[in-house]
Amino acid sequence: MVGPGDELLIRAWGKIDLDAKVVVDRNGQIDLPAVGPINVAGVRFDQLNSYIHSAVGRFFKDFDLNVNIGQLRSIQVYVLGYARRPGTYTVSSLSTLVDALFASGGPASNGSLRHVQLKRGEGVVTDLDVYDLVLKGDKSRDAALRPGDVIYIPHVGPMLALAGSVNTPAIYELRGATTLAEAVESAGGLSSVAGGTRASLERIDNRSGRYFDEFPLDTEGLHRLLQDGDIVRIFPVSSRITNAVMLRGNVSQPGRYLWHQGMRISTLIPTREALITRDYWNTQNSIAPTVREDEFSIHYRQRQDPENPDESLAGPSSSGLFEDSGGAADGGSDVDRRLHPGQSEPSKKFPMDNSQPVPRGAEKDFRADVRRRSSEINWNYAVIERMDRNDLTTQLIPFNLGAAIQTPSSPDDKQILAGDVVTIFSQRDVPVSAEDRARFVQVEGEIKAPGVYRVAAGETLRDVVRRAGGLSSHAYLYAAELDRDSTRKEQQRQIAQMVERMQRDMSSRYNSAGSSINAEDRADQRLQIQQQQTFLDKLALVQPTGRIVLEMKPGSAGADAVPDLPLEDGDRFSVPLKLDTVQVLGAVYNENAFRYRPGKRLSNYLNIAGGPTREADSRRIFILRADGTVVSRQQHTGLFSSGLDSMDILPGDAIVVPTQFKTGSVLRGIRDWSQVFAQFALGAAAVNVIR
Repeated sequence: MVGPGDELLIRAWGKIDLDAKVVVDRNGQIDLPAVGPINVAGVRFDQLNSYIHSAVGRFFKDFDLNVNIGQLRSIQVYVLGYARRPGTYTVSSLSTLVDALFASGGPASNGSLRHVQLKRGEGVVTDLDVYDLVLKGDKSRDAALRPGDVIYIPHVGPMLALAGSVNTPAIYELRGATTLAEAVESAGGLSSVAGGTRASLERIDNRSGRYFDEFPLDTEGLHRLLQDGDIVRIFPVSSRITNAVMLRGNVSQPGRYLWHQGMRISTLIPTREALITRDYWNTQNSIAPTVREDEFSIHYRQRQDPENPDESLAGPSSSGLFEDSGGAADGGSDVDRRLHPGQSEPSKKFPMDNSQPVPRGAEKDFRADVRRRSSEINWNYAVIERMDRNDLTTQLIPFNLGAAIQTPSSPDDKQILAGDVVTIFSQRDVPVSAEDRARFVQVEGEIKAPGVYRVAAGETLRDVVRRAGGLSSHAYLYAAELDRDSTRKEQQRQIAQMVERMQRDMSSRYNSAGSSINAEDRADQRLQIQQQQTFLDKLALVQPTGRIVLEMKPGSAGADAVPDLPLEDGDRFSVPLKLDTVQVLGAVYNENAFRYRPGKRLSNYLNIAGGPTREADSRRIFILRADGTVVSRQQHTGLFSSGLDSMDILPGDAIVVPTQFKTGSVLRGIRDWSQVFAQFALGAAAVNVIR
């Protein structure tokens, strides 16, 4: 409606040329040049153009006219009742009830959304249902505002709570008689998992108590009338799937599978390929070549026999990590036994490029990669989980997976019922016996085909060395090292226990001494404690390698001399080159490695190292043999012994001269360093750590 204060932009052309900007005065009139006053108050804007054209047409003919709104006048309305921000609002003259409602923030939490009233004078112009506006987009009950209009929001009316499987669970306000179907429609309808068999109703009965009712969501249930305070819950359908079984664990496609009558394990898992996991293939596909041809050729030349440069040490049938030598103990070929996780028999399914040996830098990464990807299947044990319908307990039905797949008619090919859960385990999930356990060991150094090998049941260290082509002509077997992870962990645990025990013993002895000793003895005691604490701190830093002393003879050579020792997963066997040095470590004037000379004794090497220093404990000198054994002076001071000084020193040996310090009674049990090195098979590298 056009009213006082509105600005109109009027243009006319033809028999009259007019371009005017006029404002509606208090009387509701505008004054046009050459036309005079025209009363426009109460005219709707969409009718204004034709209205003014008719008024001007009384004086002029043959013209066109266009009317636009300039500045609108402002009107004042009142928002009262349970509004979020009640008060007086100045709005545009074109504003409607909805505009003012949004400007005021809408109803408060205790204000009604179903009965927003627009009052003008003593009557109600319209009664707006905000639910229709928000949920349906229905703006038919909206109305234009006039100056002095009152928007009144009454207190919230009757309410119900709608919960469960509806798209918008919430508390809803009722407007008149409301059925459950209408309430569900306000909540966006039933969700996709809503069940049609059960709904519940909690109702207050005449303000005297509550009662509970339950009914199906059929036509009668949906037409049930609701009351103030009702709580309606729509229950979902059961999560149970009645025609499927679950396959999980070490399988290619874990998940649900359609069940049918007579279904068995061999039906669910028809082939062994169904047990290869996606992670295995993803890891397999992510392997990219990282070694160039020139690196292969350089490594190949480095491994040639210097006495026969035309023949590689690897040999034509021993190409590093990807092929066995063909000279197994049983005389047969066991190609592919090293690199095929998940297979217990030789197979041609995984072709390998065995044209060149793998560089030494790749063995460590390859061993870690093989062990990481070798989560092999436990063929002896898988299980079916089944719920007993009588007492709802879980039954476990174990079976032999290998027999079930290999022989479908065997007793292990169990029948599967709907709802069963079949779990396939890897050897990491459920460890198998040593006979069936997958074991990967690494042989390196002066071996003709160093690499990572899979160890079959009953194979020993000697067998693996033979499969690797035997030892090279430069191998120093006496100094060979076998490192084992389980031994390393046990050694680390023993060192920690020993340090803790000695720390506790030292503290108790220091506390028991008290203040009964004199100042000189107290200073001597502090010096002892300081030395002991330093020793313990350094001993705790020692990292054992898990070396197993093989106790071979110095002149041992060839694969037949390798001990027939059972192997564990992760073992590492390293054979060094023939050594030609002897190390002298500890409290000497010249710590160094000296050239080995046959016939030289301990005293000769001590002399060329400058001899022991003043701090040296010459009574506890010991020799770290290249094979990991320890020989101390205490072992060779008998009546019929020529002593440690006259012992032959072998290539790779280390002569250790400990530092002398006051150990006191706390470290008396291990005051001889040789005991620590002998007990934990520590090498010469640990000398500097402890010292």
